[in-house]
Amino acid sequence: MSEELWRESAASLVSMIRAGEVTSREVIDAHLERIEAVNGALNAIVEVRADEVRRAADEADSKQYAGAPLGPLHGVPFTIKTNIDVTGYTTTQGTTAMKDVMASSDAPTVERMRLAGAVALARTNMPDLGLRVNTESSLYGATHNPWRHGYTAAGSSGGEAASIASGMSPIGLGNDIGGSLRNPAFACGIASIKPSRGRVPQGNRSSLIDMPINSQVMLVEGVLARHVGDLRIGLEAVMGAHRSDPQSLSAPLEGPVAPRRVALVPSPSGGTTDPAIADAVRSAGKALEKVGYEVEELEPPKLFEAYFAWSELMMTCLEVERPMFESLLGEGGRRFLELTSLLSSPSTPESLYAMHQFRYGVASTWREFQSKYPLIVGPTWTEPPFPHGFDIESAESAMSVIERVRFVLPANVLGLPAVCVPTGVANGLPTGVQIIGDSFREDLCLDAAQIVEQSMGVLTPIDPRD
Repeated sequence: MSEELWRESAASLVSMIRAGEVTSREVIDAHLERIEAVNGALNAIVEVRADEVRRAADEADSKQYAGAPLGPLHGVPFTIKTNIDVTGYTTTQGTTAMKDVMASSDAPTVERMRLAGAVALARTNMPDLGLRVNTESSLYGATHNPWRHGYTAAGSSGGEAASIASGMSPIGLGNDIGGSLRNPAFACGIASIKPSRGRVPQGNRSSLIDMPINSQVMLVEGVLARHVGDLRIGLEAVMGAHRSDPQSLSAPLEGPVAPRRVALVPSPSGGTTDPAIADAVRSAGKALEKVGYEVEELEPPKLFEAYFAWSELMMTCLEVERPMFESLLGEGGRRFLELTSLLSSPSTPESLYAMHQFRYGVASTWREFQSKYPLIVGPTWTEPPFPHGFDIESAESAMSVIERVRFVLPANVLGLPAVCVPTGVANGLPTGVQIIGDSFREDLCLDAAQIVEQSMGVLTPIDPRD
């Protein structure tokens, strides 16, 4: 039995541990064995301290034997992206230049997962500073997509997604400023949630600089898992105001009754969309329609303006910080930054003022639209995952990558929640959709994603494929 525990969802593992069917130590051992068996083919896990993890599992079991109160993720392993502080581990952010940056305390999400009873299992790979959509690290090397070796697991939480998709972890932590929770979930065929701005606390004491304005506006911490139900458990565990994050706040997950109305966007403007991906979006719409949602094919207003607002805010800050980034990034990261620099132009006080006014206008228009259509369902990527290195081949290939991720960008610049859920497989690679809600309506996104999952099925875990 124990060798198959890595196939189970986080919720199932909690139930089994609480019922005394298995111990946390058995669950941990099963996942450590799985890491040993498959990580060599993927390079998704970059650090695991087996003895330390086993001790934590034994402590969880002792707590249960003593009759102590148990958390909602008691005894379940979780993995952590390498740009999130974990006490006694280095917060490398995937780059050789930061290989010795040691964390003296847990980031808020790690602290909350431990309080929920979860056991920190391992650290996962990411591109240097999270500044590529492809998980190729100057420190750790490339993470391979479990569905096709040599292809991207996306980024920047690519190590997390590949770990979860291959059964090395049931649930994990990542973050998202330009799709970094959703891109890898799509590429690896799992689920993820990008919460509303402020829903989940963030912040690393190991950080070299205070949080820049693009991160204050657009960066969020979130959860990845194979099952939508696990996203809900994970979100409830980590959300709420925290002393270390002045922007975090506590708000109930459940909101008032809203119209069950969906704006379906199979082929968002601004570029091409692979027919199989557009078909997957329509299939998700049919699944929702079947249970009573009103589904209408139309785009939200000012969609291109939302892309532009993200680009202007992100690239303006990157230009200001370029000397620091260039000193920290590896060769691939510097190359991607160089190839995408045409997205930016020199900023002035006037342009910064205009940029934020523009962003507010887009947000106002979307708020009005979402009062009529509380959910927007469309692709995560508009094209399939690409081979390693494609994103830095040329300016054309780099911009092609930016084009395929375009529909993830509005949720970041507008601070909206979005849940990714897989929809199937086309040409050997996963397809999926993202479900965008109005601010602090993660509950509506999760409810709809659960319906899509029930209709389409869960694709993972899988053994790594050639």
